[in-house]
Amino acid sequence: MGRWSYSNKTEADHLEKVEMWWLKKYGYLNGWKSGGIEWTIGSGDKHSIGIEVSVMDEKYVRFHYTQTDYNGEKKDFDYKVPLTTTACNYGGVRYWFICPLSKNGVYCGRRVGVLYKGGDYFGCRHCYDLTYSSKKENKSYKYYPLFNTLTLEKKIEDLEATIKHRTYAGKITKKQRKLNRTYEQFISTATSLKKIDGV
Repeated sequence: MGRWSYSNKTEADHLEKVEMWWLKKYGYLNGWKSGGIEWTIGSGDKHSIGIEVSVMDEKYVRFHYTQTDYNGEKKDFDYKVPLTTTACNYGGVRYWFICPLSKNGVYCGRRVGVLYKGGDYFGCRHCYDLTYSSKKENKSYKYYPLFNTLTLEKKIEDLEATIKHRTYAGKITKKQRKLNRTYEQFISTATSLKKIDGV
């Protein structure tokens, strides 16, 4: 889905993003649903995209939007991002995006809870080599929860990469329980951040 290179790291804090917990909160993970997401950027301009989510036989999020380049040329985008699931402690499943991008010719395919629009397409923070301005902030600053969510997101991805067995002898493994607890912390902290922002 395209190639890119950056001499300086882009800050994720100000990018448009789609979060799995948000899709769950607004009922996008219950069969099939279409809708849209809108962001207001610093200048007051609004950007929006259309989304369609299916968690039936084919699990995916479909993104469709029109983008105007710096030269004024408009481009239409319409593509699907696969979804996958992992088991939860007390039954049910948790959904993840599968990053659809390729970097240096290598397909990513990471399981992630957030996709960022760091270029033409939505992809994971690894592919866009993102950094966060919140890392420079003091922990007493009111937006510290943002840094905490990003730290938890990385912890979740690292745990996902190390888990070989989610259950053993019919019981959930220690690593899977740790992953579940971390994900619950992530949801709680992200919700608190939205309250701070007045969303």
